[in-house]
Amino acid sequence: MQHLSFPPICGKIELMRVLVTGGAGYIGSHLVDHLFAEGHEVVVVDDLSTGRRENITHLLDEERFRFVEGDICNPGLVADLVASSDLVYHLAAAVGVRHILSNPLRGIFTNVEGTANVLKAAHLHKRRVLFASTSEVYGRSPHMPLKEDGDRVLGSTKITRWSYSTAKALGEHLCFAYYAEGLPVSIVRYFNSYGPRMDPQGYSSVVANFIMQALRGEPLTIHGDGQQSRCFTFVNDTVRGTVLAAEHPEALGEVFNIGSSVETTILELAALVLELTGAKSGLTYLPYEQVYGPNFEDPRRRVPDVSKARRVLGFQAQVPLREGLEETIRWFRRQYSETLCKT
Repeated sequence: MQHLSFPPICGKIELMRVLVTGGAGYIGSHLVDHLFAEGHEVVVVDDLSTGRRENITHLLDEERFRFVEGDICNPGLVADLVASSDLVYHLAAAVGVRHILSNPLRGIFTNVEGTANVLKAAHLHKRRVLFASTSEVYGRSPHMPLKEDGDRVLGSTKITRWSYSTAKALGEHLCFAYYAEGLPVSIVRYFNSYGPRMDPQGYSSVVANFIMQALRGEPLTIHGDGQQSRCFTFVNDTVRGTVLAAEHPEALGEVFNIGSSVETTILELAALVLELTGAKSGLTYLPYEQVYGPNFEDPRRRVPDVSKARRVLGFQAQVPLREGLEETIRWFRRQYSETLCKT
Protein backbone atom coordinates (compact mmCIF):
# COMPACT_ATOMS: atom_id res chain seq x y z
CA MET A 1 0.00 0.00 0.00
CA GLN A 2 1.24 3.45 -0.87
CA HIS A 3 1.51 5.89 2.03
CA LEU A 4 1.49 9.66 2.02
CA SER A 5 4.81 11.40 2.55
CA PHE A 6 5.26 14.33 4.86
CA PRO A 7 8.02 16.93 4.49
CA PRO A 8 10.08 17.61 7.62
CA ILE A 9 8.42 20.22 9.83
CA CYS A 10 11.53 21.35 11.66
CA GLY A 11 15.22 21.08 10.97
CA LYS A 12 17.10 19.10 13.59
CA ILE A 13 14.73 17.27 15.94
CA GLU A 14 15.21 15.56 19.27
CA LEU A 15 14.24 11.90 18.99
CA MET A 16 11.72 10.81 21.58
CA ARG A 17 9.43 8.01 22.65
CA VAL A 18 6.01 9.28 21.61
CA LEU A 19 2.64 7.95 22.74
CA VAL A 20 -0.30 8.41 20.37
CA THR A 21 -3.72 7.57 21.78
CA GLY A 22 -6.10 6.72 18.98
CA GLY A 23 -3.13 6.09 16.72
CA ALA A 24 -4.93 3.48 14.62
CA GLY A 25 -7.57 6.00 13.62
CA TYR A 26 -7.74 7.96 10.41
CA ILE A 27 -5.86 11.08 11.55
CA GLY A 28 -3.91 9.25 14.26
CA SER A 29 -2.36 6.74 11.87
CA HIS A 30 -1.15 9.49 9.53
CA LEU A 31 0.36 11.26 12.54
CA VAL A 32 2.07 8.01 13.53
CA ASP A 33 3.52 7.64 10.02
CA HIS A 34 4.95 11.14 10.23
CA LEU A 35 6.46 10.62 13.70
CA PHE A 36 7.95 7.28 12.73
CA ALA A 37 9.44 8.76 9.56
CA GLU A 38 11.05 11.48 11.69
CA GLY A 39 12.89 8.74 13.61
CA HIS A 40 10.88 8.68 16.83
CA GLU A 41 9.95 5.55 18.74
CA VAL A 42 6.15 5.42 18.59
CA VAL A 43 3.68 3.66 20.87
CA VAL A 44 0.01 3.50 19.89
CA VAL A 45 -2.90 2.69 22.17
CA ASP A 46 -6.26 2.18 20.48
CA ASP A 47 -9.33 0.07 21.31
CA LEU A 48 -10.13 -0.27 17.58
CA SER A 49 -13.71 0.90 18.09
CA THR A 50 -13.29 3.35 15.21
CA GLY A 51 -9.57 2.87 14.54
CA ARG A 52 -8.48 0.10 12.20
CA ARG A 53 -5.57 -2.29 12.53
CA GLU A 54 -5.05 -2.04 8.76
CA ASN A 55 -4.01 1.59 9.21
CA ILE A 56 -0.89 0.56 11.13
CA THR A 57 -0.21 -2.95 9.79
CA HIS A 58 2.82 -1.71 7.83
CA LEU A 59 4.51 -0.73 11.13
CA LEU A 60 3.72 -3.74 13.32
CA ASP A 61 7.05 -5.48 12.71
CA GLU A 62 9.18 -2.36 13.13
CA GLU A 63 11.49 -2.16 16.17
CA ARG A 64 10.59 1.45 16.89
CA PHE A 65 6.87 0.79 16.91
CA ARG A 66 4.56 -0.80 19.47
CA PHE A 67 0.81 -1.27 19.34
CA VAL A 68 -1.29 -1.74 22.47
CA GLU A 69 -4.94 -2.66 22.00
CA GLY A 70 -6.55 -0.99 24.98
CA ASP A 71 -9.01 1.56 26.31
CA ILE A 72 -8.03 5.04 27.53
CA CYS A 73 -10.73 4.67 30.18
CA ASN A 74 -8.39 2.17 31.86
CA PRO A 75 -6.41 4.49 34.18
CA GLY A 76 -3.73 1.94 35.03
CA LEU A 77 -2.93 1.23 31.39
CA VAL A 78 -2.85 4.93 30.55
CA ALA A 79 -0.61 5.74 33.52
CA ASP A 80 1.93 3.07 32.52
CA LEU A 81 2.05 4.18 28.89
CA VAL A 82 2.34 7.88 29.70
CA ALA A 83 5.06 7.24 32.30
CA SER A 84 7.25 5.52 29.70
CA SER A 85 6.79 8.25 27.05
CA ASP A 86 8.40 11.64 26.45
CA LEU A 87 5.49 13.25 24.58
CA VAL A 88 1.79 12.39 24.36
CA TYR A 89 -0.55 13.06 21.46
CA HIS A 90 -4.08 12.48 22.74
CA LEU A 91 -6.32 11.79 19.74
CA ALA A 92 -8.39 8.88 21.09
CA ALA A 93 -12.06 9.78 21.24
CA ALA A 94 -15.56 8.60 20.44
CA VAL A 95 -16.17 10.34 17.11
CA GLY A 96 -18.68 10.47 14.29
CA VAL A 97 -22.20 11.86 14.41
CA ARG A 98 -23.83 8.44 14.07
CA HIS A 99 -21.73 6.96 16.88
CA ILE A 100 -22.53 9.84 19.21
CA LEU A 101 -26.24 9.69 18.43
CA SER A 102 -26.45 5.91 18.81
CA ASN A 103 -24.50 5.71 22.09
CA PRO A 104 -24.16 9.12 23.74
CA LEU A 105 -23.25 7.67 27.13
CA ARG A 106 -20.19 5.89 25.75
CA GLY A 107 -19.19 9.02 23.88
CA ILE A 108 -19.35 11.16 27.00
CA PHE A 109 -17.40 8.72 29.16
CA THR A 110 -14.70 8.11 26.55
CA ASN A 111 -14.20 11.78 25.75
CA VAL A 112 -14.27 13.01 29.34
CA GLU A 113 -12.99 10.15 31.51
CA GLY A 114 -10.42 9.04 28.97
CA THR A 115 -9.05 12.55 28.58
CA ALA A 116 -8.97 13.00 32.36
CA ASN A 117 -6.91 9.80 32.66
CA VAL A 118 -4.38 11.00 30.08
CA LEU A 119 -3.99 14.45 31.61
CA LYS A 120 -3.75 13.18 35.17
CA ALA A 121 -0.96 10.77 34.22
CA ALA A 122 0.85 13.40 32.15
CA HIS A 123 0.69 15.87 35.06
CA LEU A 124 2.02 13.27 37.47
CA HIS A 125 4.96 12.40 35.22
CA LYS A 126 5.49 15.90 33.79
CA ARG A 127 4.94 14.91 30.14
CA ARG A 128 4.01 17.36 27.41
CA VAL A 129 0.58 16.72 25.89
CA LEU A 130 -1.13 17.67 22.64
CA PHE A 131 -4.92 17.40 22.96
CA ALA A 132 -6.89 16.99 19.74
CA SER A 133 -10.18 18.83 20.02
CA THR A 134 -12.70 19.74 17.37
CA SER A 135 -14.50 22.57 15.63
CA GLU A 136 -17.65 21.07 17.15
CA VAL A 137 -16.89 23.01 20.34
CA TYR A 138 -18.11 26.16 18.59
CA GLY A 139 -21.55 24.61 18.25
CA ARG A 140 -23.83 26.74 16.10
CA SER A 141 -22.03 30.03 16.65
CA PRO A 142 -22.95 32.50 13.89
CA HIS A 143 -19.79 34.59 14.31
CA MET A 144 -17.57 33.83 11.30
CA PRO A 145 -14.73 33.25 11.07
CA LEU A 146 -14.60 31.28 14.31
CA LYS A 147 -11.93 32.59 16.67
CA GLU A 148 -10.29 30.41 19.32
CA ASP A 149 -11.48 32.74 22.11
CA GLY A 150 -14.95 33.27 20.61
CA ASP A 151 -18.22 32.35 22.30
CA ARG A 152 -19.64 28.85 22.11
CA VAL A 153 -23.30 28.65 21.08
CA LEU A 154 -25.08 25.36 21.75
CA GLY A 155 -28.63 24.09 21.59
CA SER A 156 -30.68 22.24 24.14
CA THR A 157 -29.16 19.41 26.20
CA LYS A 158 -31.91 17.25 24.69
CA ILE A 159 -30.09 17.54 21.36
CA THR A 160 -27.69 14.58 21.63
CA ARG A 161 -25.35 16.00 19.03
CA TRP A 162 -24.21 18.69 21.48
CA SER A 163 -23.01 16.09 23.99
CA TYR A 164 -19.93 15.58 21.81
CA SER A 165 -19.24 19.31 21.66
CA THR A 166 -19.67 19.61 25.43
CA ALA A 167 -17.47 16.61 26.22
CA LYS A 168 -14.62 17.86 24.02
CA ALA A 169 -14.96 21.36 25.47
CA LEU A 170 -14.72 19.87 28.97
CA GLY A 171 -11.53 18.17 27.81
CA GLU A 172 -10.20 21.61 26.86
CA HIS A 173 -11.20 22.98 30.27
CA LEU A 174 -9.26 20.13 31.88
CA CYS A 175 -6.24 21.00 29.75
CA PHE A 176 -6.31 24.63 30.83
CA ALA A 177 -6.86 23.68 34.47
CA TYR A 178 -3.88 21.32 34.40
CA TYR A 179 -1.81 23.93 32.57
CA ALA A 180 -2.45 26.26 35.50
CA GLU A 181 -1.01 23.49 37.68
CA GLY A 182 2.13 23.21 35.58
CA LEU A 183 1.24 20.70 32.85
CA PRO A 184 2.80 21.55 29.45
CA VAL A 185 -0.20 21.16 27.14
CA SER A 186 -1.47 22.52 23.84
CA ILE A 187 -4.81 22.11 22.07
CA VAL A 188 -5.78 21.91 18.41
CA ARG A 189 -9.28 22.11 16.96
CA TYR A 190 -9.71 20.17 13.72
CA PHE A 191 -11.90 21.44 10.89
CA ASN A 192 -13.33 18.75 8.59
CA SER A 193 -10.18 16.76 7.94
CA TYR A 194 -10.35 14.32 5.03
CA GLY A 195 -8.00 12.01 3.15
CA PRO A 196 -6.95 8.39 2.69
CA ARG A 197 -7.96 5.92 5.45
CA MET A 198 -11.29 7.54 6.14
CA ASP A 199 -13.83 4.86 7.01
CA PRO A 200 -17.26 5.67 5.53
CA GLN A 201 -18.84 3.29 8.04
CA GLY A 202 -16.98 4.85 10.96
CA TYR A 203 -16.84 8.63 10.98
CA SER A 204 -19.71 9.15 8.52
CA SER A 205 -17.59 11.77 6.79
CA VAL A 206 -19.43 13.49 3.98
CA VAL A 207 -16.30 13.24 1.82
CA ALA A 208 -15.99 9.48 2.34
CA ASN A 209 -19.71 8.94 1.82
CA PHE A 210 -19.73 10.95 -1.40
CA ILE A 211 -16.69 9.15 -2.81
CA MET A 212 -18.06 5.68 -2.07
CA GLN A 213 -21.47 6.52 -3.51
CA ALA A 214 -19.88 7.97 -6.63
CA LEU A 215 -17.61 4.96 -7.16
CA ARG A 216 -20.59 2.62 -6.76
CA GLY A 217 -22.59 4.63 -9.27
CA GLU A 218 -25.13 5.64 -6.63
CA PRO A 219 -26.68 9.10 -6.27
CA LEU A 220 -24.83 11.28 -3.76
CA THR A 221 -27.00 11.84 -0.70
CA ILE A 222 -27.45 15.50 0.26
CA HIS A 223 -28.81 16.17 3.74
CA GLY A 224 -30.97 19.28 3.81
CA ASP A 225 -30.61 21.72 0.92
CA GLY A 226 -26.84 21.32 0.43
CA GLN A 227 -26.12 25.00 0.99
CA GLN A 228 -24.51 24.34 4.36
CA SER A 229 -20.75 24.91 4.11
CA ARG A 230 -17.55 23.60 5.65
CA CYS A 231 -13.78 24.13 5.27
CA PHE A 232 -12.28 20.82 4.20
CA THR A 233 -8.68 20.16 5.31
CA PHE A 234 -6.45 17.51 3.77
CA VAL A 235 -4.91 15.15 6.31
CA ASN A 236 -1.33 16.20 5.53
CA ASP A 237 -2.20 19.71 6.66
CA THR A 238 -4.04 18.38 9.72
CA VAL A 239 -0.97 16.41 10.79
CA ARG A 240 1.43 19.26 10.10
CA GLY A 241 -0.57 21.65 12.24
CA THR A 242 -0.83 19.06 15.01
CA VAL A 243 2.91 18.49 15.19
CA LEU A 244 3.67 22.19 15.12
CA ALA A 245 1.34 22.75 18.08
CA ALA A 246 2.90 19.84 19.97
CA GLU A 247 6.50 21.00 19.48
CA HIS A 248 6.38 24.81 19.40
CA PRO A 249 7.34 26.40 22.76
CA GLU A 250 4.89 29.27 22.30
CA ALA A 251 2.00 26.83 21.83
CA LEU A 252 1.93 25.86 25.51
CA GLY A 253 -1.31 26.77 27.22
CA GLU A 254 -2.89 27.76 23.89
CA VAL A 255 -5.57 26.46 21.53
CA PHE A 256 -5.35 26.64 17.73
CA ASN A 257 -7.75 26.20 14.85
CA ILE A 258 -6.19 23.73 12.43
CA GLY A 259 -7.93 23.83 9.09
CA SER A 260 -8.39 25.37 5.71
CA SER A 261 -10.08 28.74 5.47
CA VAL A 262 -11.59 27.99 2.05
CA GLU A 263 -15.37 27.64 2.43
CA THR A 264 -17.15 25.02 0.31
CA THR A 265 -20.85 24.18 0.22
CA ILE A 266 -21.92 20.56 0.33
CA LEU A 267 -23.39 20.95 -3.16
CA GLU A 268 -20.06 22.26 -4.44
CA LEU A 269 -18.28 19.32 -2.80
CA ALA A 270 -20.70 16.88 -4.40
CA ALA A 271 -20.19 18.40 -7.85
CA LEU A 272 -16.42 18.17 -7.51
CA VAL A 273 -16.56 14.53 -6.39
CA LEU A 274 -18.78 13.66 -9.35
CA GLU A 275 -16.38 15.45 -11.71
CA LEU A 276 -13.23 13.79 -10.34
CA THR A 277 -14.72 10.28 -10.22
CA GLY A 278 -16.44 10.61 -13.58
CA ALA A 279 -19.67 9.39 -12.02
CA LYS A 280 -23.00 10.23 -13.69
CA SER A 281 -25.18 9.21 -10.78
CA GLY A 282 -26.52 12.61 -9.78
CA LEU A 283 -27.87 13.72 -6.40
CA THR A 284 -30.63 12.78 -4.01
CA TYR A 285 -31.93 14.96 -1.16
CA LEU A 286 -32.97 13.77 2.30
CA PRO A 287 -34.31 15.86 5.19
CA TYR A 288 -32.11 15.80 8.30
CA GLU A 289 -34.91 14.35 10.42
CA GLN A 290 -35.24 11.39 8.09
CA VAL A 291 -31.55 10.57 8.58
CA TYR A 292 -30.89 11.51 12.21
CA GLY A 293 -34.33 11.77 13.78
CA PRO A 294 -36.29 14.83 14.93
CA ASN A 295 -33.83 16.05 17.60
CA PHE A 296 -30.90 17.04 15.42
CA GLU A 297 -29.25 20.36 14.62
CA ASP A 298 -26.50 21.14 12.10
CA PRO A 299 -24.59 24.45 11.78
CA ARG A 300 -25.06 26.17 8.42
CA ARG A 301 -21.48 27.44 8.26
CA ARG A 302 -18.22 26.58 9.98
CA VAL A 303 -15.22 28.69 8.97
CA PRO A 304 -12.07 28.94 11.11
CA ASP A 305 -10.03 32.03 11.84
CA VAL A 306 -6.54 30.65 11.21
CA SER A 307 -4.60 33.85 11.92
CA LYS A 308 -3.42 32.68 15.34
CA ALA A 309 -2.06 29.38 13.99
CA ARG A 310 -0.33 31.28 11.19
CA ARG A 311 1.16 33.86 13.57
CA VAL A 312 2.30 31.55 16.38
CA LEU A 313 2.95 28.23 14.61
CA GLY A 314 3.65 29.33 11.06
CA PHE A 315 0.82 27.04 9.98
CA GLN A 316 -1.36 27.47 6.93
CA ALA A 317 -3.23 24.77 5.06
CA GLN A 318 -1.51 24.16 1.72
CA VAL A 319 -3.36 21.40 -0.14
CA PRO A 320 -6.20 22.61 -2.40
CA LEU A 321 -9.47 20.67 -2.15
CA ARG A 322 -9.26 19.39 -5.72
CA GLU A 323 -5.74 18.02 -5.20
CA GLY A 324 -6.62 16.43 -1.87
CA LEU A 325 -9.76 14.84 -3.29
CA GLU A 326 -7.83 13.39 -6.23
CA GLU A 327 -5.42 11.67 -3.80
CA THR A 328 -8.29 10.50 -1.61
CA ILE A 329 -10.27 9.10 -4.53
CA ARG A 330 -7.20 7.19 -5.77
CA TRP A 331 -6.86 5.63 -2.32
CA PHE A 332 -10.53 4.65 -2.19
CA ARG A 333 -10.28 3.05 -5.64
CA ARG A 334 -7.31 0.93 -4.51
CA GLN A 335 -8.74 0.11 -1.09
CA TYR A 336 -12.22 -0.88 -2.20
CA SER A 337 -11.62 -2.10 -5.75
CA GLU A 338 -12.90 -5.63 -5.04
CA THR A 339 -15.99 -4.36 -3.24
CA LEU A 340 -16.76 -1.89 -6.00
CA CYS A 341 -16.45 -4.59 -8.67
CA LYS A 342 -19.18 -6.61 -6.93
CA THR A 343 -21.68 -3.75 -6.82
